[in-house]
Amino acid sequence: MRGEQALTLVGKSIPRVDGFEKVTGQAIYGMDFKLPGMLCAKVLRSSHAHARIVRIDTSPARRLPGVRAVVTGKDVPLNLYGAVIKDTRFMALDKVRYMGEAVAAVAALDEEVAQEALALIDVEYQPLPAVFDPREAVKPEALLIHERVQDYRCGPDVWPEPDSNICQHLKVRKGNIEHGFAAADFVFEDNYYDHRVQHCPMEPHAVVAKLEPSGRIIVWSNTQAPSRERAGLAEAFGLPLSKIRVIGTYVGGGFGNKTFVVVEALACALALKTRGRPVKLILTREEIFCSTVTKHPCYVRVKTGVKKDGTFTAREVTAIYDTGAYSEKGEWVARNAGLAAAGPYKLANIKIDSYCVYTNKVCSGPFRGFGDTQVTWAGEQQVDKIARELGIDPLAIRLLNADEEGSKSATGEVLKSVGLKQTLEQATHNLGWTRNKLEPYQGLGLACVHKNTNPGTSSGALVMVHEDATASVLTSSVDSGQGCKTVIAQIAAEELGLPVEAISISTPDTDVTPYDFGSVSSRTTFYMGNAVLEAAREARDRILELAGDQLEANPADLELAHGRIFVRGNPERGVTLFDLFLPHRHSGMRKGYVLGRGTYTSLNEKPLDRETGQSPKPTAFWMYATHAAEARVDPETGEVTLIKIAAAHDLGKAINPAGCDAQVQGSIAFGVGSTLYEEMVLEAGKVVNPNLMDYMLPTSLDMPQLLPSVVEVGHEDGPYGAKGLADAAICPVPAAIGNAVANAIGVWIHDSPITPEKVLNALRSKKERQPKD
Repeated sequence: MRGEQALTLVGKSIPRVDGFEKVTGQAIYGMDFKLPGMLCAKVLRSSHAHARIVRIDTSPARRLPGVRAVVTGKDVPLNLYGAVIKDTRFMALDKVRYMGEAVAAVAALDEEVAQEALALIDVEYQPLPAVFDPREAVKPEALLIHERVQDYRCGPDVWPEPDSNICQHLKVRKGNIEHGFAAADFVFEDNYYDHRVQHCPMEPHAVVAKLEPSGRIIVWSNTQAPSRERAGLAEAFGLPLSKIRVIGTYVGGGFGNKTFVVVEALACALALKTRGRPVKLILTREEIFCSTVTKHPCYVRVKTGVKKDGTFTAREVTAIYDTGAYSEKGEWVARNAGLAAAGPYKLANIKIDSYCVYTNKVCSGPFRGFGDTQVTWAGEQQVDKIARELGIDPLAIRLLNADEEGSKSATGEVLKSVGLKQTLEQATHNLGWTRNKLEPYQGLGLACVHKNTNPGTSSGALVMVHEDATASVLTSSVDSGQGCKTVIAQIAAEELGLPVEAISISTPDTDVTPYDFGSVSSRTTFYMGNAVLEAAREARDRILELAGDQLEANPADLELAHGRIFVRGNPERGVTLFDLFLPHRHSGMRKGYVLGRGTYTSLNEKPLDRETGQSPKPTAFWMYATHAAEARVDPETGEVTLIKIAAAHDLGKAINPAGCDAQVQGSIAFGVGSTLYEEMVLEAGKVVNPNLMDYMLPTSLDMPQLLPSVVEVGHEDGPYGAKGLADAAICPVPAAIGNAVANAIGVWIHDSPITPEKVLNALRSKKERQPKD
């Protein structure tokens, strides 16, 4: 565990360092960004779910006064790219694979002219048969959406099945599944479905692209991952990285939806044709629904063997993730979720098959929880069902089987930093789980999760300490509302002995700030935190070396605090940073600052075995959480009212506890919406409710009392022991609510969302099954 000294700032709740800019409206978001002479971009999208493009006539649009550029797939370089599988073009070339795919784009003097130009573009399609159900798409005789998926370049731990619609098939095999079920006294088998949800970030996707005279493209974007965006654009256009510069703006919410380059690539394609005039593209809310990634719908079958005393003997899980027309990192969603699909339990016998499947629908991709929510919805509801049918308390059966320090995971990893049992005890205590009696149609529900993070990623940081006892931290980490700027500032201030107010955090800029994989997968505190920690310590050590020479003291005997270096135990013998740097400024050596550099890359992870999924370390860390929910159901209307949700999270170390509480509360709100209210409805590949009038988001009035709490089981590799939080904080919410509803009405609802209609149907079916007098 890094950082053993007494902490003064880390672990304290402080206001967000970017709070003033945001609440006063001074923060520049992607939608706010403007340049002189900027053109307005609009995109023409496919009206077919699957079709060949026979002809595109753009000549009438090109002749329209005010139009400055029109592009199609034939007008720009279109290399295949993708986060893991290289199967994607940002603009259709010969074929469209979903309704909403980009086929042409225009740049005009204003939005009115751009819209008029789109109406003048004539596209002739040859419709093709389409497949919309992933369960049909996996069949050997199914229509192929990508003719030869095996020919695409793939990243590690990704195994498409040749000549099929399966772009990922993750297998995990541990022990002997047949022997495990044979040893069971009872075997439970159930089918579940978790539905499609939109991220609905408050701010739409927005980008400005400009071609410089040198041939470089500058992009201003509200992306979650500037460094990866630069790499994706370079790959798509066949350019060297040095020809792409990405500058991050403030981000009004992302949740995984703003990690791809499609919107940015469209703006760049137009900017290449506008003779240096910048091009701005802002997606409409309908485009966000129909043309950006969503949460993966998923069909899950869970089979669990259990002894009479509640001990689990075996678990088999089959999950089919519907990734839509392109993989968009869905293969990695299926990979990471598959590793967690058996649940956070001591199981000797496991069989998991996790599939990512193409269909002719809008793409699915990273969504807060990264696939774990879907398998948790299934597995944790079945755990409650097993407990109640065996007459065991749902808390007791989880405590009996829960992973703990030294347990072996599904992949054979020996687990460390495991606070699962503590989260179970804390969440249930805060909810009041042991109450003897509940009101009629009132129920309690419980759900646990273990959540991994993307392996093998990197973060870099620079820390510049100035002569006036201030410091600048340069990183490419994006604060999309989660508070990472504040965490970074706390870590730097802690190491440098400065107040947080003295720390300045840079805007991400790939020309200036070091590489970062992105603000995704609950990785920023762990990865960037370690990079900043290393950079700050290098800067501090260099300052102590300089001061040691000047004070004729051993650097190990010096302390740095409040902009002054002094001998430990003799504070009068010291020097200020200003005076320390003075001779070096005159000599031109240091120019008034000390620079520290830090990089953190997790190199201990090991690839998965293709046939068994075994690996001694498939991820840098695991997060653990328990959520306990209390709900009331109206038997006349089927309406579910949430009363309380208590959430306990093992996050290693809370750098900023108030920020952690806010993360959990936001994730619970996210989960409440997707469990009870939100659902994207598609008919023959068309989104029929692509707006916030027909797509129902929850409001503050729909929220229960929220009771977040923290468990700190430090991780040996984390900064001060910290791990991650955000993704794990949504995963248990739907299952906990589902179990509370089932406890209230005596029937489990296996298909999300839990709507009043489904509740009433469940009550009606229960009544019909009851014996008549």
